Amino acid sequence: MKCGIIGLPNVGKSTFFNYISNSQALSENFPFSTIEPNYGITKVPDERLYVLKKIINPIRIIPSEIKIVDIAGLIKGSHKGEGLGNRFLSHIRETNVIIHIIRFFHDISVLHVEGSVNPIRDKEIVDMELQLKDLEMIEKKIEKVIKKNDSHINKSIHIMQKIFSFLKEGKNIRMYPFQEHEKEYIKDLQLLTVKPVIYICNVDDESNYKTNLHVENMKKMAEMENSTLVILSLKKNEDCTEVDQVLKKAYKLLNLQSFFTVGKKEIRSWCISNPCTAYEASSVIHTDLKKGFIRAKVIHYDDFIKYGSEENAKKAGKMFLVGKNYLIKDGDIIHFLFNQ
Repeated sequence: MKCGIIGLPNVGKSTFFNYISNSQALSENFPFSTIEPNYGITKVPDERLYVLKKIINPIRIIPSEIKIVDIAGLIKGSHKGEGLGNRFLSHIRETNVIIHIIRFFHDISVLHVEGSVNPIRDKEIVDMELQLKDLEMIEKKIEKVIKKNDSHINKSIHIMQKIFSFLKEGKNIRMYPFQEHEKEYIKDLQLLTVKPVIYICNVDDESNYKTNLHVENMKKMAEMENSTLVILSLKKNEDCTEVDQVLKKAYKLLNLQSFFTVGKKEIRSWCISNPCTAYEASSVIHTDLKKGFIRAKVIHYDDFIKYGSEENAKKAGKMFLVGKNYLIKDGDIIHFLFNQ
């Protein structure tokens, strides 16, 4: 999974990136201090790993990982290539989830590219630039296929025209009421506003923003999009424990889950989609497992914790053999059997 951190310049993107990835990206008081994107990797927090660690006492534990991209700041006209526009937008296209940081904090020593702090306006600037780029992409696609007389293509054009009209109303595609299979017609366009978003309100102090009008309005806007909103102060919270919650929310937004492999050497969490079969999950560990898949031994997480070991769970009838089509449950402890 790859998360892209976006927003206007000087809103706290690189600061957040440094917290989340334990990196040292440049964070300066001028627009576009980030020119090339910063890449990092962070661990997905999962308390279950530490519960398993107490029981098994392995040499190490290995959580699932998320790739983080700190993308250069956006300005008005980015969809036309102004500022770092085209590069900025191409980097967003590569991500699965967008973390959109919005400035709520007031600090005269930190320049604001628009001259004042106005969170709703700032969100709408970013939204509009992404929407305009999506409109451009859809329009070009329609122009390419409009002359072809094919029923499948005509249906595709009809759906794209509906989405085009939706975007023209200033709405993000993630709000569009897709019917079954409609997303397939726009999948190859890699549109920007279809991506799930976590909005982060970067405030001076969380306690002062509980009844803030801008925050309340932002919450309503996020709810309309069925998006997630987090309030935190990157300046006040140097430990930034709320970051863990952001990662968990990103995991949930992408409908991901984890299974575990356990042993005395290591306990490891593996990231998979939900739903996911045992056959599909085996390739996450190694392609050889999928090629030679025979079956898998499975213990549900709660059963493993209850009985305290693989052996006890097996004696209690809580270990079972499954075939290729078994749908993995979040937290399953799995041992794959395969031909080498």
